[in-house]
Amino acid sequence: MDLAAIQAALRERSLDAWLFYDHHHRDPIAYRLLGIPESLMVTRRWYYCIPAQGEPQKLVHRIEARHLDSLPGRKTEYSAWQELHEGLRTILGPYRRLAMQYSPGNAIFVIGLVDAGTVELVRGFGHEVESSADLVAKFEATLSDEQIGSHFEARDRIDPITEAAFREIGRRVRAAGTHEFEMQQWIMEAFHREDLTPGDDAPVVAVNRNSGDPHYEPRADRSAPIREGDFVLLDIWGKLRRPNAVFYDITWTGFVGAAPGERHREIFSIVRGARDAGIAAVRSGVSNGNRMAGWQVDEATRQHISSAGYGKYFVHRTGHSISTTVHGNGANMDNFESHDERQIMPNSCFSIEPGIYLPEFGVRSEVNMLVRNGGAEVTGRIQQELVVI
Repeated sequence: MDLAAIQAALRERSLDAWLFYDHHHRDPIAYRLLGIPESLMVTRRWYYCIPAQGEPQKLVHRIEARHLDSLPGRKTEYSAWQELHEGLRTILGPYRRLAMQYSPGNAIFVIGLVDAGTVELVRGFGHEVESSADLVAKFEATLSDEQIGSHFEARDRIDPITEAAFREIGRRVRAAGTHEFEMQQWIMEAFHREDLTPGDDAPVVAVNRNSGDPHYEPRADRSAPIREGDFVLLDIWGKLRRPNAVFYDITWTGFVGAAPGERHREIFSIVRGARDAGIAAVRSGVSNGNRMAGWQVDEATRQHISSAGYGKYFVHRTGHSISTTVHGNGANMDNFESHDERQIMPNSCFSIEPGIYLPEFGVRSEVNMLVRNGGAEVTGRIQQELVVI
């Protein structure tokens, strides 16, 4: 935990304090930001209040009194609920505006981790509760130079794997044949050789109508064959097997055969235009020094697809934050699943990945963008045409 940085961020936002609270590991953000071991057995409520200036305060149950001993600040212990209320009232006493892992209307649901009753309790003591969303983004989604380097290293290993996967599909189709799960395992073997990890879920190989399912997952018992004339989507993400490495996450599409059909080319062209509209919106906003919010980027891509008559087939947000987890806690490019007003922070990374999902096939084109040094860049290759496999 960088106490000085947290307190400076609170002062920048005119917040008096940041109140962390947990019970049974309901708030994983708190453990990551404070550096508390996630292996702790937490059966009682704990509170940690970081003021914009001065000494932090701890409130812990006597049964688990040592849980926050690794953190600086004065400790108060409680057992009965009356002591808890009095202790919380005391440690919050001087502060009016408090940040918590709370989101008004649960708009940013990955931040809305504090239960309504606790928010009511704190407000009942006379305090204003503000969302910690921008604070969390600053400390969880702002990348160091080393982390940015790890993203580019992952790119340099994943881009060749993606290109080789398309070639391998073609080779196998024209030999003994192949299917989605077999090619997924081929990608996983390549990851192992390159010392990459996809995290909890394996990359996606999806054919024809399966590519029209944004979260399709091939399995050994559910895997479509890949044949001549098929449409193929590869969604590949991964990071280096090292601490604090950052993900690289891309989606490319291709066609097995001499040339894609007119319908395939039409849908790809619309999605490509939407992707480029999103990229342009980010670049323009950042270079002009504007405060860019995630929802604005989503508006740019969604308007392009809607104007082409396919708005109802674009069924997810435009993009997500990318950090040490493939879906990070920075701003998402979203005005569809949520209205994400969080600022796109300097030194943050995120995806731009519009899609059109039809019953017979789906197209998504995904790139990653990095904001730094007053500009915005796409960090990898940009697909301009369907891959002919």
